[in-house]
Amino acid sequence: MSDVDDAIASARASWSRISEGHDGPALPRPRRGQGRAIGRRLTRIAAADAAILVAAFVVGLIMPIGIMGAVLVMAALLAATLLLAVWPQDRAPPPEKLRTVDIRALPAQTERWLDAQRPALPPPARAMVDRIGTRLDALSPQLARVDGDTEDALELRRLIGEQLPAFVADYARVPATLRQVERNGRTPDGELVDGLKLIEHEIGQMTQRLAEHDLDSLSTRGRFLEMKYQDDGDVAGETK
Repeated sequence: MSDVDDAIASARASWSRISEGHDGPALPRPRRGQGRAIGRRLTRIAAADAAILVAAFVVGLIMPIGIMGAVLVMAALLAATLLLAVWPQDRAPPPEKLRTVDIRALPAQTERWLDAQRPALPPPARAMVDRIGTRLDALSPQLARVDGDTEDALELRRLIGEQLPAFVADYARVPATLRQVERNGRTPDGELVDGLKLIEHEIGQMTQRLAEHDLDSLSTRGRFLEMKYQDDGDVAGETK
């Protein structure tokens, strides 16, 4: 087996392990939705502070602002920074929006919505939310080339734009006092975790299907390079 075949086999084996859920326990994962919210806040603060400094510079070109003007500029910078730092966070999108948002933005929007539900979920379900978030992060770049009207896109929207929110909403409607009470041998908490596991697994399967074209393309191009350049190198070596 060539080096290219080894690389392709390794990539496919990795996808298989991920899809089958054999990738071991979930590792602690950064809260990406939260990180993006912080990034947006910092961007707004930077833009507001820059606008204040530009305005102060323009005024200073027209007339001296003096010490009092400098103090006012500093006060404006401090006020803008504090105001934007404590301003209410962006609200998570409502489930209705997930049914219509552009397919390329759907994973990030679903992750924001799911992250907002996190405090109301039991700890094992929060771990599954982290795993689903990791899947959505991996899925997002692959959707850049996907047409929203294809069957893959429609199936993906049904899963993470409709079924996932509806499933979590069903759990949220169960009274808290009954969530650990067995019914037909299962508790609502257990059913929630099991359902999230299935959704996480299916997202992995979809990601793998979308990656098949890229894996095949990599294999084909690698073999072409071998045929063209490795053989040429052997020929060149023999002629010396």
